[in-house]
Amino acid sequence: MLLVVILAAVIWGVGAAMGRSRESRLKLLGVLLGAVIGVNLLLPDGHPLREATGATAAPWLLLTGFVLLVFGYGWGVKYLRGRSAAVQDTPIPQSGSFSETELNRYARHIVLREVGGAGQKALKNAKVLVVGAGGLGAPVLQYLAAAGVGTIGVIDDDVVDNANLQRQVIHKDRNIGMPKVFSAQAELEAQNPFVTVHPYNRRLDDDIAATLIAEYDIVLDGTDNFDTRYLVNRACVAAGVPLVSGALSQWEGQLSVFDPAKGAPCYQCVFPQAPAAHLAPSCAQAGVIGPLPGVIGSMMAVEAIKVITGAGAPLRGQMVMYDALYGENRVIGVSKRDDCPVCGTPS
Repeated sequence: MLLVVILAAVIWGVGAAMGRSRESRLKLLGVLLGAVIGVNLLLPDGHPLREATGATAAPWLLLTGFVLLVFGYGWGVKYLRGRSAAVQDTPIPQSGSFSETELNRYARHIVLREVGGAGQKALKNAKVLVVGAGGLGAPVLQYLAAAGVGTIGVIDDDVVDNANLQRQVIHKDRNIGMPKVFSAQAELEAQNPFVTVHPYNRRLDDDIAATLIAEYDIVLDGTDNFDTRYLVNRACVAAGVPLVSGALSQWEGQLSVFDPAKGAPCYQCVFPQAPAAHLAPSCAQAGVIGPLPGVIGSMMAVEAIKVITGAGAPLRGQMVMYDALYGENRVIGVSKRDDCPVCGTPS
């Protein structure tokens, strides 16, 4: 055994004197250790060379295991430190590429067969406009941001009010009096720094509707008045942009995907004219159960994700009607009208 120690010392010393690197000297020591183990395993008992190297391979095998354990631990620590530094220093990637942090964040999407990497890339590259940052807009915005939609626009001219907080969960008590679009922007950017939020603190009107909506790939309408709904619908049809529209009152909600470019009806096909005011009271007048906007808004976000990624069958030509009071769900068919003044065939 003394012979092996002397040989190891000679290899290390001579290698250092010759300017050989630490790694190369360690490799030579590894070769020596392998040779010693081979001698003790292959040569017969009593052989002089075997006697000079300890007569048994057991201690050398134990030494090999210990060395491998030490080096394995060191390599593991170095690897983990490198990954940690890479994640911390990774800048927010350009469109279409993902950092390690994003890949981990969206892993549950990527493993879905219907979404996968291509679908997540489509979400990252998508531009989605949300009209209204209130009851429906709140969950829509939160889930679109969480899902990794790359660019989210939100337009609303209202400010956060104490009475909103019972259902508009994106806003906080400290933000009372703040414009809703800026309150929502702060929450979305805190939730996911990899998304870009464009707040428009104004009412959507005829002056900007067509131009603004044409900049986006899909629109989600969560407004509570028919004038804005009809305006959004007209602009979406003109731009060929699909519209996910939701509405709610008291305990009931509904949603559909209006997309005439894909053969589905537009909003005005289904609702040719606004009902009388007393037949469609606002939430302030009729009331609304707090979690209902979360249910319908989350379903709207799912439909938008399906449209963007091509997953499943979006609610084109169908309308979901949800009754929270009795736990009932109904799906009804809705059809395109040839005489629709917005998307119908001219006579």
